[in-house]
Amino acid sequence: MVGAGIGGLAAALRLAHRGYDVTVLDRQSVPGGKMRQVNGVDAGPTVLTMLDVFETLFGDVDEALSDHVTLIPQDILARHWWPDSGPLDLYPDRMASAEAIGAFAGGTAKAEFLSFADRAARLFDGFRDPMMLQPEPKLSALTAHVMKHPSLIRDMGVGQTFKRLLENSFTDPRLRQLFGRYATYVGGSPDRSPALLSLIWDAEARGVWCVKGGMSALAKSIATLITAKGGTLRLGAEVQKINVEQEEVSGVTLTSGERLYADHVVFNGDPRALALGLLGPATANIASITTKRARSHSANVWSFCATPSKIDLVHHNVFFCDPGKNEFAEIERGFIPSDPTLYVCAEDRGQNADVPETERFEIIMNTPPLTQRAAQPEDYEICHTRTFPTLRRFGLSFSPEPGRDALTTAKSFDALFPGSAGSLYGQTPHGMTAGLERPTARTQIKGLYLAGGGAHPGAGVPMAALSGGHAAEAIVTDRTSTSRFRQTATHGGISTESVVTENVPYRSLDS
Repeated sequence: MVGAGIGGLAAALRLAHRGYDVTVLDRQSVPGGKMRQVNGVDAGPTVLTMLDVFETLFGDVDEALSDHVTLIPQDILARHWWPDSGPLDLYPDRMASAEAIGAFAGGTAKAEFLSFADRAARLFDGFRDPMMLQPEPKLSALTAHVMKHPSLIRDMGVGQTFKRLLENSFTDPRLRQLFGRYATYVGGSPDRSPALLSLIWDAEARGVWCVKGGMSALAKSIATLITAKGGTLRLGAEVQKINVEQEEVSGVTLTSGERLYADHVVFNGDPRALALGLLGPATANIASITTKRARSHSANVWSFCATPSKIDLVHHNVFFCDPGKNEFAEIERGFIPSDPTLYVCAEDRGQNADVPETERFEIIMNTPPLTQRAAQPEDYEICHTRTFPTLRRFGLSFSPEPGRDALTTAKSFDALFPGSAGSLYGQTPHGMTAGLERPTARTQIKGLYLAGGGAHPGAGVPMAALSGGHAAEAIVTDRTSTSRFRQTATHGGISTESVVTENVPYRSLDS
């Protein structure tokens, strides 16, 4: 495995359990990829959704998720503020959310929400199996599926943007703004994303869980299981090149000069790194679409400890800009938004424990990737002045305010994830067929596979974990009965690549 992000770890765990000789390589000192921490504060994903994906992952290797991590369900999905109103809480209970919206915006808004939520649930159920769980979805198969379920045509809002769907769904502009935010979960703008992305709301509405110790605790638990099942993790090992001989993978070369031999390599980094030739010229024909499609959004991310002002925060908090302004239009034009919506994760809230005086915070502001806006010397000052004065207008301040070392920018993300251009979600989700344009697990090079948020089924921790399952299953399916298996490391998440090392006798998948 090249990279120890969640995609690579999910593939490695399944393969190690089946008896494959697996080595995971990552240039970082800890596993997790984008599930990273800065000074003990989560600086990436903050909660789990689609819990069944992880229960299945652990169940597939004869383990129980609850035996390895402590999960804390959140009673409140998120708390939302606007400049002149709020807060509005949404809940994992559909009717509780409807009642809250009715109290906030009136009976019409309540009815509109229930209709929107019903549509999102139908879309999630309608596309989960034929799209998310399908390793290589095809337009023809999806078209046939939709024709068998014609109500999906209306629900999809074919030809509509997410923004237009929301305009037709909600009278209150604040609710259009709230639910449009779910396009940012995959790095998109509601102005240009397909209406189909409304299903993301249903994925979150089915429940949100905190992981005790932070999201990185999940990565560490999977890494521990990999080694318990005979796999090897080599952290601080950076892959310089994926070696290919006669159009077939032969292993990898580390920056140290060490060469590792493998019959299969799972690359868990951004597929665009391969297309740019960052892993050697032999793989530059892989995932070429990633150099032709626009990149998804990046972010400015603050991770720090401070004492907040007396404002009633929950774990997830969203402070919206003026509903009359369009921050996404600025991002699409390559500007850091002048009046941004800010996501604030109060990491010590919702933990079933007393909240300390000095708390851990992650603040996220959506920004353009480096393909749209080059890094500037003044970016820190711009981000600082558009984050903390904005929050103070809502009554939220911090003592002390964080410094430069607490900020991760698009440039920083590009350094952490080579080839990404700072984009956190791979290719843009804009366009009706965007979901079909991501590279899938199999590549043109025999023995080379892809996993992670840049591959199908896309961005987000559950999707990346599913991609690892697709890669592992492809390896199992593609092997021949006479093969002698050498495994590889996975590259995914923040850091680097991974590979399996030695030529060892094949062990039965049932062992």
